[in-house]
This record gives sequence, structure tokens and C-alpha cells, in this order.
Amino acid sequence: MPFIPHTDSDVRAMLDTMGVDSVSALFDEIPAHLRCQPLTAIPDGLSEMDALRIMQERSQQDAGALCFIGAGAYEHHIPAAVWDLVARGEFMTAYTPYQAEASQGTLQVIYEFQSMMAHITGMDVCNASVYDGASGLSEAVLMAIRAHKKSKSRRILMPKTVSPLYRSAVKAIVEMQGIELVELDYQQDNGTINPASLEAFSGQDYAALVIPYPNFFGALEDVDTLTRWAEANNILVIAVVNPMALAILTPPNEWGNKGADIVVGEGQPFGIPLSSGGPYVGFLSCKQEHVRQMPGRIIGRTVDLEGKTGFALTLQAREQHIRRAKATSNICTNQGLAMTAATIYLSLMGAEGLERVALASHHNIQTLTQQVSQIAGVKRVFDNVVFHEVVLQLDKPVAPVLAKMAELGVLGGLDLSPYYPELGNALLVCTTETKNAADLARFAQALTQALAA
Repeated sequence: MPFIPHTDSDVRAMLDTMGVDSVSALFDEIPAHLRCQPLTAIPDGLSEMDALRIMQERSQQDAGALCFIGAGAYEHHIPAAVWDLVARGEFMTAYTPYQAEASQGTLQVIYEFQSMMAHITGMDVCNASVYDGASGLSEAVLMAIRAHKKSKSRRILMPKTVSPLYRSAVKAIVEMQGIELVELDYQQDNGTINPASLEAFSGQDYAALVIPYPNFFGALEDVDTLTRWAEANNILVIAVVNPMALAILTPPNEWGNKGADIVVGEGQPFGIPLSSGGPYVGFLSCKQEHVRQMPGRIIGRTVDLEGKTGFALTLQAREQHIRRAKATSNICTNQGLAMTAATIYLSLMGAEGLERVALASHHNIQTLTQQVSQIAGVKRVFDNVVFHEVVLQLDKPVAPVLAKMAELGVLGGLDLSPYYPELGNALLVCTTETKNAADLARFAQALTQALAA
């Protein structure tokens, strides 16, 4: 549908028909102090040529630098076939199938995504994706409150080792719904939750315990002990995982005695470029017993009267399909294009390909850690097993060091001081399979020069 703005005469004619003097008069029931003030800081519009020039210049800022930033968004190799296929018209321009069963191709892609993500996480069922990992964790928290029928609590145990960006998103979404996020601290020596510290919460009513795996520091939590404690105290377990790590790590369904109840995370590592911050594609999986509380959509496979395979929307517990008051979520969606890219990526890589990527990423961070630990003024913060991310401590503030490294063409990592000031001059560094020996040496050299500046 083309966008045809209303002319001043069009607006005047509509206002005259309604018998009002101005558009603002249509909103006179809203108190004046709640109305948006004039947007005076917005610059004048640009021509198409000028706008494209600005966007090209900005895109060039991302080019050429070696990236060692992770923290939830990872630069993995993407086979050329992935976006060649995603760019086909039937994928690129397709929209949410409101007349769903007429869109068998789209439904089949979503079904394949669900099936592969359920297999990777080891859970019974996965939905058709959500906005991103952060909003997905928010949905998981809300889902746990609804699903835990034996609990009257609206309290969630939320470790500080969960991404601070995820925790911020969860707080923004659930805090006005009377849900309390109870913070769990981490051990200073290894950057993980101390299972013994949970004894202070034993016997109390909590809806769920969130367990990150790997956690924000790249460290591996003692998931079996944590899950068993939650099981013993009638508390659901929400796993927040990096799906690439699950290619070599224990899947959440095998944690403890009964496994996690809900698994959520970010699918960006599967074929989604960094793209200056998005789009992303969250996933949410769960045990069969909780499926009725899962937000969003689920695609099912069936057969028609002639015995031919077909796909259909099964559970559609969102506000566009049922009354808003009965919706499990009003913000969830299916990130169709990113989901399609992830599905094609997984199809191309297979289990062996994912394992090789995960192992190569892990090998690189081990190698890099050994190299930079020899640099004066650099030491590793936590003594723990990690997956492709590690926390380093510098002998000077991190921000200027990163700025100098950027001048040398190396994006050196994430400054943790705004999020974890207690760690001092801490730097979170990530490597993936895209880095070779020369890249690792270049990082070490850039860090050495930056510290000496």
C-alpha cells in the first residue's frame, strides 16, 4: 500500500466533518501535562541522496575493525548461501501469515525453526520466536508466574551474572506488574553463583530461579547443583542460554534431576549479522506441561483429508488472536526474517558444524587469554571454565584503553565498569571461530600499545 500523506485541505475537511477546530481538540480529554510537547529538536528532513550518504558513512564506521566484543551479540561466520536464500522475495517480503494456512511455506520454515531449537535446547516444545533474548527472558518470567500453580509468589531469583542488559529489560517490563526480582550475588573468585548462598532462600516461596549458561562473564555456572536446589524447593528453573554453546555443553533438559522448565536465549549467533545492533531473534522453549502458558505462536504439522502433510497455527495465545485480557503476552512476535536466516544456517551447519564452531571459538579464547596474560598490567579476573568470553583486569581505566585500541583498528571488548564497578578496571573479551592466529596476535599487540600510551 503506498503512503499518501494527507494534505492540509484533507485534514481541514475531516475536521469540519467532525465539527472540531483542530486535531488537538480530539485529545482534549487527556490532561495537558500528559500530552507530548512540540518536538523542537528534530532536524529538517533530508533528500534521499543526502540521507543515503549519511547511512553509507555510518556503515563504514563498522567496517575494517577486528571485533572482540561479545556480551550477547556475536560475530560468527555466516555462509553466503544463508542470506542469498533469505533475500528471495518469498522470504524477504513475506509478512506474518494472518491467513496462516494459505502460507504453507512460511509455516514450514517456522516449524523447522521450532523443531531445531527444541532439539538444541533438549526441550519438548519451542515457540515461533520472540523479539530478542532480553524480551524473551521477560516473557519467561511472566510465563513462570502463570505456570507455577503451586506457588503464590511473584518473586523471581535473578543472579547478577545474567546480562545487565537483559536484567534491565526484564525490570522495565515486569516491575509494574507487581513482580519482584530478587538479586543473587556472585563469587568474587570465579564469577559464578555460590550454590551454598541459596540456602538463605530455602523453604521460601519463589516462582522461579534464573540460571545463565554461560553467564555474562563467559563462566559456566554449576547448573546441576542449582537446578537440584530449585527442584527441592518447588521453584521453577528458567535457563538463559547461548545456543551456540549448547553444541558442546549439557542441554538444559539434562540439568539436575528433572531439567530446566523454561529455556530462553538469543538466536543471533545462528546466521544473523551484527548489523549495528539488530534485528535479533529470541527463542523460548519449555516442557510440555507448561505449553499452555507459552507466549506467541506454535506451528503444528498435520495431514489433510488426502493424507498430505500440512502446517497450521496451533496455539495462538497472543492478543491479535484472542481477547487481550486472556493473552499470554501483548509484546511477543515472530521475527520472521531473522528466524528464516537462523533456520537456513542451522540446516547448513548441522550438529557437526555447530560443534566445530563452538570448539574453535573456545580454543581461540583459551589461546588469547594465554597471550594477553603475559602482558604487563593485564590479568585474568576469574578462575573458572569459560565459553568463548573471558574477563580481564587492566591496571588502568578501560575506556581510554578501548579508545586507543579502536584507533589501531581493534574493537577490544566491553568495559564492565558501568555494570560491575566492584570489578574495577574489568574488560570482557570475546573470540569466535572467525579469528585466526594473526588476529589474536594483533589484539595482543594493540592492547600492549594502548596500555603503554
